[in-house]
Amino acid sequence: MLPLFLLLAASLSSAPIASVLAQDGGLSGPTSSGEAAGYSCDSSKCQLPDCHCASTSPPGGLSPEDTPQFIVFTADDAVQTYTIDAVNQFLKHRQNPNGCQPKMTYFTSLNYTDFGLVTDWFVAGNEIADHTMTHVGDPPAEEINGNLIALNALSGIPMSAIQGFRAPFLDFSVDTLKRLADASFVYDSSAAASVPVTEDDTDAFWPYTLDYGMANNCLSVSGLCKGEPKLPGFWEIPMYAFFDKRGVAGPHLMDPWLDAANGDSKVDDEATLEYMKSTFTDHYKNNRQPIGLYTHPIHVAPSYPGVKTPQKTIDMINAFLDWAQEQQNVWIVSNEQLLAWVRDPKPVSELDSVGALKCSTPAVDQNICNGMPEKEEGLQSKCTFDEYPFSTCYGCPDQLPTVANPNPNQTVPDGESARFRLPANCTTAFWDPIEGECICNSDTCSFQDTSKPVGPNGANLTGGGLGGSFTSSADGAASSTPFNGPGNGAQAMMPAGLLPSVLLALGAGLVGMLGVLNRL
Repeated sequence: MLPLFLLLAASLSSAPIASVLAQDGGLSGPTSSGEAAGYSCDSSKCQLPDCHCASTSPPGGLSPEDTPQFIVFTADDAVQTYTIDAVNQFLKHRQNPNGCQPKMTYFTSLNYTDFGLVTDWFVAGNEIADHTMTHVGDPPAEEINGNLIALNALSGIPMSAIQGFRAPFLDFSVDTLKRLADASFVYDSSAAASVPVTEDDTDAFWPYTLDYGMANNCLSVSGLCKGEPKLPGFWEIPMYAFFDKRGVAGPHLMDPWLDAANGDSKVDDEATLEYMKSTFTDHYKNNRQPIGLYTHPIHVAPSYPGVKTPQKTIDMINAFLDWAQEQQNVWIVSNEQLLAWVRDPKPVSELDSVGALKCSTPAVDQNICNGMPEKEEGLQSKCTFDEYPFSTCYGCPDQLPTVANPNPNQTVPDGESARFRLPANCTTAFWDPIEGECICNSDTCSFQDTSKPVGPNGANLTGGGLGGSFTSSADGAASSTPFNGPGNGAQAMMPAGLLPSVLLALGAGLVGMLGVLNRL
């Protein structure tokens, strides 16, 4: 993520922020081909849920008509009030076909991150994933694992819940993938699907495991593909590009609204909306491969000081999502939810049984510092550092986390006691870090399922809660309160399919570095 002082400088200069950061995740053409991939997979041996061949066909042998159309929503870099505002303005008011508010994946790096907001975002049901500590490409293990330690220590994210990774600048290597597998990550999402689904040589594969090597980015990453690297059970979730009128010569991947369409010299929101709809339709009418909105939220932040709100672009993105949600069986999801469905694919008639798509509320009565804003008011520690301030439920460190020391000693104010970090036998919503106790156990922790039935034969298969029109100019900025949290008509929620991972285990907890060693 660009330091805040550079962002402010960009806002005061003649160069827009878009020109400063547009190269972070852009594409200029195909990154793979069938010949370069040299991919071969034995589908008789590679079987779900833990092995899946790279394929353009829906998993589980489903027909496209029986397959949900997933829109994956992700954000990269620091978590701050203005970036949460940016995500809220697209998802806060929406519902999936089962009445659940959409979840998303936040690939989090630590510089300028507010750890308390990370806690709130996670407890609200969103996925927190790894984006290195200091936003470096082809990162060493210390950058990857240090992020795990810091997010666990200062945001209370369970080690087991941080399953995914995206490389900054999408700059990864074979060694990066090996490091992730060694650290027990479930998936990477740094590779591009860079050829349209309408082309015979498309690389728009459904998520797949690396039991037989990679099938994406074969032309852009040295040593990749042709059976390498073999990492059994480790998943790649490709990032699916949009394509303008030039087809394979006109890909747009991250923040496509920053790119000029069709070879033009200026950005045109109408042209962007046109090719986003066209690409979505190609996916929807073919094999229903997912499509993604991969964002750097700063570009569309409605509340960043000194930067003009790009309202027309914001309205265009909402217009796209409005239109997409009018189609049957379209779901806005996180990578975690997508992968849960891929590992156990269900047809439209059985979507009620997919726990990861449901929503449930943890039942918490007392006021504790747990990531639920109405429960933790006044309980967070406020950490004031010259570089950037942040809040946390877990006690302020005596210095900012670094690669060399991702979990600094805690500073204890006069008259207070040290706060207790999250153990492995409790989860964030039920852990009281001030008293150092879980407020319930595996028999007494309870949740309320708030999802509505999704009927067969296409019943109740459109989403709702649409945004403003493309031509309108919305007043005011979105609130930074988590979109499915208190103050927005519902309590903080988490997908029901994640409940087993958040219920209490029987043994004693392990924290900090010991948790990372467990993963290793």
